[in-house]
Amino acid sequence: MVNLKFIALSGSTGVTENLYVYEYGDDLIMVDCGVGFPEPEMYGIDLVIPDFSYLRSNRKKLKAIFISHGHEDHLGALPFLLREFKVPVYGTKLTIGFINDKLEDYKVFGAKLKVIDPEGPAVRAGNLSVTPFRIAHSVPDAVGFVIDTPVGKVFHVPDYKFDWTPVDGKPFDIARASMLAAEGVLALASDSLGSTTPGYTESEKTIEGEIENIVKKSHGKVFFTTVSSNISRMQQAINVAVKYNRKVCFAGRSIERKAEIAKSLGYLNYKQNWIVSLNKLRRANSKQIMFIISGSYGQMGSTLYKVALGEHKKLSLSPQDTVIFSADPAPPGSKQNVDYVVDRLIESGVDVHYYDIQENLHVSGHGSQNDIRTLFGLVKPKYFIPIGGTIRHNRAYSEIAQGMGARKNQVFELSPGEVLEFGHDGSARRGKSVSAREILIDGLEVGGVDSIVLRDRKILAEEGVVIVVIKFDTVKRQVLESLEIISRGFVFEKAKREFLRVSAQKLVSFLNKKQIRDSHTLKAQTVNFLEMHFERATGRRPMILPAVIEL
Repeated sequence: MVNLKFIALSGSTGVTENLYVYEYGDDLIMVDCGVGFPEPEMYGIDLVIPDFSYLRSNRKKLKAIFISHGHEDHLGALPFLLREFKVPVYGTKLTIGFINDKLEDYKVFGAKLKVIDPEGPAVRAGNLSVTPFRIAHSVPDAVGFVIDTPVGKVFHVPDYKFDWTPVDGKPFDIARASMLAAEGVLALASDSLGSTTPGYTESEKTIEGEIENIVKKSHGKVFFTTVSSNISRMQQAINVAVKYNRKVCFAGRSIERKAEIAKSLGYLNYKQNWIVSLNKLRRANSKQIMFIISGSYGQMGSTLYKVALGEHKKLSLSPQDTVIFSADPAPPGSKQNVDYVVDRLIESGVDVHYYDIQENLHVSGHGSQNDIRTLFGLVKPKYFIPIGGTIRHNRAYSEIAQGMGARKNQVFELSPGEVLEFGHDGSARRGKSVSAREILIDGLEVGGVDSIVLRDRKILAEEGVVIVVIKFDTVKRQVLESLEIISRGFVFEKAKREFLRVSAQKLVSFLNKKQIRDSHTLKAQTVNFLEMHFERATGRRPMILPAVIEL
């Protein structure tokens, strides 16, 4: 008899790259398709996406993709997937708006995007049926899914919290969730990221008062930065700006586009005369402006990054100005970048309000321990699957479930690629794992960067590069004295010329003692000699690139 498979392709032991598969016989659906963010040692990598190998090998089974909300770690990998797959994508109105914008950015056209209503009917996908219900998160229009299968009912509830006073006025739909769970639930796959935090997660509404306390004391320009998809936080900033007679200027393409989409769909509310364009700033008193600006994660090249370094063509800082960070610098690889931007802003003399000074300018969108207990009590599943957190969060989630009466064998902490199979008899067991490696994105290239390339980039970044131009007399089998060594990022300029001249002399002497007969051996001997010579002299091992000119 056919089993139901739950496959954690990505996102089960990390905060990002969420992608989960439900498969029954010839029917397969995906929930979410997110990107990850590169670690500092991933030199030159822009994004990390899940491995689509399993989906490719089951291409004919894939019936639909369901996206839970508008954050990049849940939808950002769709452009890469939809280049290969022509399959309908379902999401709420705001989520589909964000997806459409992202596909346009990547020039992916013709996708089948379908809007679902959080209070509407189920979507049929072969033997699987998917019913959405509203949840509360830091971005509006987020949903969870109930997946009805021939084996039983599964609740899939990614990033959520029980916020009774959300900015958009639409809290977690407990009544609908309770009704959907009434007939019994086989399994719950849900967010584990808040499982180490006691209590309930605070409401988004608390943030507005904190923003107001800062803005009312500000005498210069105010720069407010948050994640571009955090429409609720933008709305709060706009509310405060209007209250204190400040115009609002959206600065940065991602912020501008997300605000435009949210406004057009009714999720961001403001009068047009409250807004001033960056191109028309000269007509307005800049001290009466609040800039809602991109770059909350310190991204190199973002608008806030350029402002902090004094490199923006239209925006500059003065000591009377205020910068407010209202985002969590938690995504992998971002903390170091944010710290750098904050330090540059402080050096500029502006008043900076950021994560380390505990001003409650950010609340998590993820449910804490009591939120998790509330969901467990609401759904009452037989089996529990933590998703969207790290290994330690998954273990804490498991302990919460066991504390509420679940047995240890009813909680499945899955690694990427692990498969969980549910039988018609209500059983659950681990199946055979599938391929689930990280795919690195360098520019628009997918999977073109491997560990060797990253190793080379690491050497170039930390040790520098040395180019050796060798003139080789193929008749006499000798290296000419005019050998030249050129370096970048290796030794300091003052000492470089003399050091490289002496190194070249030693290299010529070494090579001519070897009686070398071909250019391949010549290159190998050059690298071997210079690696040892440079390490003895400087303690560093730059990348060495020999170029042989045969005469």
